Amino acid sequence: MSNDWKPRTKLVHGGIRRSQYNEVSEAIFLTQGFVYDTAEQAQERFRETGPDEFIYARYGNPTVAMFEDRMAMLEGTEDAFATASGMAAVNAALMSVCKAGDHVVAAKALFGSCLYILEKVLGRYGVEITLVDGTDLDAWRAAVRDDTVAVFFESTSNPTLEVIDIKGVAEIAHAHGALVIVDNVFATPVYSKAVELGADVIVYSATKHIDGQGRALGGIILGTQDYIRETLMPYLKHSGGALSPFNAWLMLKGMETIELRVNAQSANAIALTEALQGHAKLARVIYPGHPSHAQYDLVQRQTNGQGGTVVSIDLAGGKEAAFRFLNAITVGVLSNNLGDAKSIYTHPETTTHSSLTDDQRAALGITSGLVRISLGIEDGEDIVADVLAALEQA
Repeated sequence: MSNDWKPRTKLVHGGIRRSQYNEVSEAIFLTQGFVYDTAEQAQERFRETGPDEFIYARYGNPTVAMFEDRMAMLEGTEDAFATASGMAAVNAALMSVCKAGDHVVAAKALFGSCLYILEKVLGRYGVEITLVDGTDLDAWRAAVRDDTVAVFFESTSNPTLEVIDIKGVAEIAHAHGALVIVDNVFATPVYSKAVELGADVIVYSATKHIDGQGRALGGIILGTQDYIRETLMPYLKHSGGALSPFNAWLMLKGMETIELRVNAQSANAIALTEALQGHAKLARVIYPGHPSHAQYDLVQRQTNGQGGTVVSIDLAGGKEAAFRFLNAITVGVLSNNLGDAKSIYTHPETTTHSSLTDDQRAALGITSGLVRISLGIEDGEDIVADVLAALEQA
């Protein structure tokens, strides 16, 4: 395998481990454990495990290892560890580096479950959490201290699509010796430059664009070999958040087409954003890849101008108008996932972010009229026509 390969080649061929049968499609190793030739070999395996040596599925598995290697190859990191879900990845990335008395700084614009881990889980065990406006570098400078062990943020926030300056935050954090942990789901591994920009640890919910077809849960954490093997892996080995081999196989199949899907989804997002500019029924149209977005210039530098696959719209008529709009949609589905081949429409206030208080939602810009649209790979003209027709019902 060559690191000189272009991304689409890595997505198809990266990390392959063929069995003695030389299968074309990656093999699924559905096994809990592994057999040793001798007692001495078992002893040695438990002392030190090589890249193609396995002892227990919770620690590692050939199918899962193929997924980890392919993702690390694509992202440009030294190593990776796959998890049972995206939230398992977020939890492990944070819990593995924190202890009582530590300090973590995070952007306040986070998915509700991420806030729960920070405030309820880490907070419960004596970790001090400071939340800041992620788009304000001065706020990061004021919050990060010499005892800050990590900073955490979504590179693009859910669902209001604020974009955070990875390079700027990384420079501030690294000056104090803090680890930079980035949830990079909305940027996707296709458009990611997180490592180049200074991120130490990158987290993905593989449930989203990596699977991309609504089939399975999964997550992955990427970073240096030292971090993955010495800090993260002991935590995950003992807490048990490993990805199943079958789900890893599904993720490998998803990776073969992720670039094609994400480029098509992003093209649909741009087309929809353009079609909705100035619409009378809308208070806001939010898309990072459009000049109207507050961090548009940052997007040009951070993801080469690629705004991603999600558009958020704010209906002027509030929740009633949003529900009428959602109930009129025919091209796509109403659900709470994103990054799927199907367009998915979500009302965050009453679903994904319903656990937040009214004040928290207000602070994040999540209004009663906000609708998150995860663009699929359907024909763009069909999507635009359907959205415009549904807006007439709103």
